[in-house]
Amino acid sequence: QLQLVESGGGLVQPGGSLRLSCAASGFTLDYYGVGWFRQAPGKERLGVSCISSSGGSTNYAASVKGRFTISRDNAKNTVYLQINSLKPEDTGVYYCAAVRRHSYYCPLLGYGMDYWGKGTLVTVSS
Repeated sequence: QLQLVESGGGLVQPGGSLRLSCAASGFTLDYYGVGWFRQAPGKERLGVSCISSSGGSTNYAASVKGRFTISRDNAKNTVYLQINSLKPEDTGVYYCAAVRRHSYYCPLLGYGMDYWGKGTLVTVSS
């Protein structure tokens, strides 16, 4: 079964950290650009970060720049999102998605993605 599975979400206090994982199964993530997207309660889903298949291109939404770090480990077929200095407004369901394009394509906008995960919930609250 071809799928992406997110993990690592949870309840964390403001200022805390989490590492989210996006693991691919049934296909090789090496050739795919991957994006992380967040859907806050009652709001639309928006891109927060992306990484190209080569790993040479990354991008971040302005609201998370300096706090979030995206990385990939092709040997583990997994993309990570390290999220630090969490704020209540970071609360939401985090989805990863993958798209096969040229090696420097970074899918921050989430158009035409080939695969989506089902999401992992991050709640930032004291």
